[in-house]
Amino acid sequence: MDVLTKNFSLYGKGFLGTVELTVYASVLALVLGFVMASCRVSPVGSFRALGTVWVAVLRNTPLTLLFFAVLLGLPRFGLVLPFQLFAVIALGCYTSAFICEALRSGINTVPRGQGEAARSLGMTFGQTLSTVVLPQAFRSVIPPVGSTLIALAKNSAIAGAFSVTELLGTYKTLSELGYNIIWTFVWIAIGYLIITLFISAVFNILEKRWGVAR
Repeated sequence: MDVLTKNFSLYGKGFLGTVELTVYASVLALVLGFVMASCRVSPVGSFRALGTVWVAVLRNTPLTLLFFAVLLGLPRFGLVLPFQLFAVIALGCYTSAFICEALRSGINTVPRGQGEAARSLGMTFGQTLSTVVLPQAFRSVIPPVGSTLIALAKNSAIAGAFSVTELLGTYKTLSELGYNIIWTFVWIAIGYLIITLFISAVFNILEKRWGVAR
């Protein structure tokens, strides 16, 4: 217990860093995932190709390699940003590929006839997607999107290796101070557990309210 009580501020700083990374990267992942899912089901071939390439590249690229590409590669092109923002970009872009596929699978559960009926009424693709298809698809994708964001919270631990303040990175300082490594990781694990349980609870509430009855 001493490792927590004597280093509560350090743990707290790491915990808040992980929460910030998770929140900002989740917002970016949801926005990009929605855009790419729209591209994937678009009637325009070039948009479909863009969505397909985006998903194929990011889903098959190790997250650590993506961190190296973003944190070390972008500054070479003159884009210099805080490391935390680079980490948000890497996490958000990586996770957006999985969000995209979850949304696309939800869109595919909506009967094709509903989209055709909307178009027969003169609605554009954007109107059909936003007012007819997505509201129904949303109900079926709540569980997979929740699971993906939980994975994002755990993946944020990689950011600690790139000088970003987050929960797992606290073990380095505590190890140098001579604290028991087992208890150090126990409290780190509890911190991640709190974050993931909170995300799970939020999506359980959403699923009970709007999810598809099974």
